[in-house]
Amino acid sequence: MKRYLAVAAVGILTLGGCANSDIYSGNTYTGNQAKTARNVTYGTVTGVRPVTIQAGNENNSGLGGIGGAVLGGLLGNQFGGGSGRVLTTAVGGIGGAIAGSKVEDRVNQVSAYEIQVRTDSGQDIVVVQKADTPYQPGQRVRLIGSGNSMSIAPE
Repeated sequence: MKRYLAVAAVGILTLGGCANSDIYSGNTYTGNQAKTARNVTYGTVTGVRPVTIQAGNENNSGLGGIGGAVLGGLLGNQFGGGSGRVLTTAVGGIGGAIAGSKVEDRVNQVSAYEIQVRTDSGQDIVVVQKADTPYQPGQRVRLIGSGNSMSIAPE
């Protein structure tokens, strides 16, 4: 039984690492954005603040809760006897599901920057994107796209 528990734990941890956080990068384009004309404006960074992006439904597979429930149930099943074993299995499953969901939420967090830019036309805007390229106040940048599909790149 312990071998099955170890195999299940490794499988769940492996799948947990599959979350795709590159979708929040200013250096990554979706398939729909490729070969599509996008607006480009220019500006100057006026502020940078570290933030966290909590990925939503696009990365939440539910595997954390399901895997946690299975592991918790297997672990709980190791204790007690008769109706006590049923109770510890159920409690282990519920606790494992809660813990697994929290682990999955944590895995789906992405370090990001909130980048404030004053465009050359005088407009102040803020874009949040993955913290994979450093930005400093005073730096010249390109703003690519518009609305909810805008990214910032060094000029």
